[in-house]
Amino acid sequence: MKVMIYGKNIDVTPSLKEYAEEKVGKLEKFFDKDPMEAQVTLEVDKERHIVEITAHVGGLILRGEEETGDMYASIDGVMDKLERQVHKYKTKINRRLREKRQQEQEEYRQKRTQQLMEDEKELMPEEVKTAAEDEEEDGFDPEIVRTKSFPVKPMHVKEAAMQMDLLDHDFFVFTNADTDEVNVVYRRNDGNYGLIEPIYNNNNTR
Repeated sequence: MKVMIYGKNIDVTPSLKEYAEEKVGKLEKFFDKDPMEAQVTLEVDKERHIVEITAHVGGLILRGEEETGDMYASIDGVMDKLERQVHKYKTKINRRLREKRQQEQEEYRQKRTQQLMEDEKELMPEEVKTAAEDEEEDGFDPEIVRTKSFPVKPMHVKEAAMQMDLLDHDFFVFTNADTDEVNVVYRRNDGNYGLIEPIYNNNNTR
């Protein structure tokens, strides 16, 4: 398991690094057939010792954060959160990982077949380059100062809600596997989940 540890306003000592790696490494026992990597951020802000862990496994993301007055206690706390998440969704996560492996195997077979066909026909792929033009306007306009890109993966609504919980987010954007539409699942104030679906006018083209 690959574990990357970063420090912010703290000197990550060898003993602290070893402790974090040992604790995070325990997650690997839940996913013995899938490669896993994790990013651990250790931060000190005055008296607050904050630990954030983001783990990637089989297309799923596990995320947890904890803060206490002691860095070792924060590591223990965030690991407790992550292990509770895994136990809660263990069956669904394992099913999702199996489906992911099957999908990757099928995609590999298709790509390999296509490559063999291209080699036989001696086809040369064409490279298409496009250039974007920036337009400047007079006066002040609000600007987009930060952009995040992420794959919108096909999944069912319950799977999307599970992934939102694993990320500890309030909403999650995904492609609904039942409708092939981009949906948003979100957490309501009453603790339940809500779902946003697009509505297209008859005159609009998707």
